Amino acid sequence: MRYNVNCSCGHGSPTPGRQARQDPPEPPSTPAQTCAEMATVPDGFNIDAPRWDQSTFMGRLKHFFNITDPRTVLVPEEELDRAKALVEDWRLWACRAGLVPPGSSQEQLLYAKKLYDSAFHPDSGEKMNLIGRMSFQVPGGMALTGCMLQFYRTVPAVVFWQWVNQSFNAIVNYTNRNAASPISLRQIGVAYVTATSTALATAVGLNLYTKRAPPLLARWVPFAAVAAANCVNIPVMRQQEIINGVTVTDKDNNELGHSRRAAVKGITQVVVSRITMAAPGMIILPIIMERLEKFAFMQRIRVLHMPLQVLLSGSFLLFMVPAACALFPQRCSLALADLEPELRDSIVAKHRDKVLHVYFNKGL
Repeated sequence: MRYNVNCSCGHGSPTPGRQARQDPPEPPSTPAQTCAEMATVPDGFNIDAPRWDQSTFMGRLKHFFNITDPRTVLVPEEELDRAKALVEDWRLWACRAGLVPPGSSQEQLLYAKKLYDSAFHPDSGEKMNLIGRMSFQVPGGMALTGCMLQFYRTVPAVVFWQWVNQSFNAIVNYTNRNAASPISLRQIGVAYVTATSTALATAVGLNLYTKRAPPLLARWVPFAAVAAANCVNIPVMRQQEIINGVTVTDKDNNELGHSRRAAVKGITQVVVSRITMAAPGMIILPIIMERLEKFAFMQRIRVLHMPLQVLLSGSFLLFMVPAACALFPQRCSLALADLEPELRDSIVAKHRDKVLHVYFNKGL
């Protein structure tokens, strides 16, 4: 979708690829100044407000189905930049007059916001690398999951595919961190080495242990390794949040301080979500393949076993990526009583009983 946001009166969004952007002009204040192309939006329309209720699982599921859509991976960089420009133009002036930028419709704004949410970090607004985006979890995850489930019999194959998977996970975890908590290259390296070592130790150890066990147990080794690595990779990658705390705000986004307990809650929820994301495909798919491989026709087409597992993994992830992301609200909350005593006392001293919960971005 292309965005035509120019009109005869000179209003419009910047041209694609431009580095420096000027603030758009003030919206017209009289009918004589109004562009013919300019359209009104429904009362209460807010491009930054989620289209679905984020307090319910189904609302969050619809939201993440929208922004983790793997088709957005194919959108050209120029179109992503135009989408960001259109969203920022609306924020700068169109919202103040209840109007959309000239030549644009509400549908275009919503599509632009979908692209913006899929490709730009919610904290910093910076474009995320392609591999780290949640919209890449289906194509990237299905390839890695299929290969881990196919090549599980030999130690060299287990080592290689666990290393590739943890490299992928490290990029995803870094990309989706809470951007308000910076992390050094040394900390990134420690997190990567620790998580990879944990995954390899778990996978190789269980692989050797299950040599005499039923074949199905050996097929579940990759999931055990992935789950163990997630329990290490995510907390270590986001250790600065645990050490220094994450920024917490009131319901109106006014900053209240930094909380380590909030960081622990958010990171714990992310770990649970990531393991849940992988679980159905890596637990159910081995059962399916174990049954299928007993048929004669499957034994004749062994070369197609890996592509089949990749496709089946994709079918699981297509639903599980948004479902796992939707398990917990993105804007996480914590009761005032559960905060650190010093932060709680500071908030009470400034706001008395007006603040009962604090809010923060838990990451993905």
